[in-house]
Amino acid sequence: MSRIRELAGGGRAVEVEPERLAGFLQRFAAGHGGALTTTVTPQRVEIAAGDGATASILVPFEPLAAPAGQRTGLAAEELVDHLMVPRTVGLLLVRLGGYSVGIACAGVVLTSSTGSRLVHGRSAAGGQSQQRFARRREGQARVALRAAADTAARVLLPRAAELDALVLGGDTAALRTLSADPRLAPLLQRAEPRVLDIAEPRRAVLDDAARRVRCVEVRLDPPPLRAPGGGPAPDPSNVAGP
Repeated sequence: MSRIRELAGGGRAVEVEPERLAGFLQRFAAGHGGALTTTVTPQRVEIAAGDGATASILVPFEPLAAPAGQRTGLAAEELVDHLMVPRTVGLLLVRLGGYSVGIACAGVVLTSSTGSRLVHGRSAAGGQSQQRFARRREGQARVALRAAADTAARVLLPRAAELDALVLGGDTAALRTLSADPRLAPLLQRAEPRVLDIAEPRRAVLDDAARRVRCVEVRLDPPPLRAPGGGPAPDPSNVAGP
């Protein structure tokens, strides 16, 4: 089943497998008055439909090797071909109390290591008791993130030259802490912009992430609102007050 996210400001983001992308975009176009144009750049593909709806895709593992420009109708074949290329990808999934690190190719995990460390939740107590608890929790978090960094260095660095990309998942604050590790900094600079939203890292979550790495996220924006007379709806920010 496709993952769907509601986006701030309207619209949805749908995760689509490469094998399903052509049909997905055809159904999108058919439901919105046909595809008028497809705009292609090395980093982005956008389909504009007849009723004003759009489907836009940030190209994973960029750049897209296709001539940039605007084409008439639906033209996503080059994007599908790009997504279908088998790639060897490093996976680094981290949350404060756990991590899962692996290398995957064509959606299958080849090697991995998963672990967890105890990190207590926040305390509702006050005063010195709360301060002691906070210091203890900070110490536990440091130990947990050090273990995650050590595992990432052990699993990923020896094969860094083989990796086509690195994909991250989990808690952005924890990942930001790992990026300060001098061993990992050069590798993390190659990470894909998209960070996977994941549950607590487990081996099953890593297997799922390996499959999701092949998918592309399609942003679907609805047609613009229309005024009762048929023209564009007024911009509320430009409407004068009473």
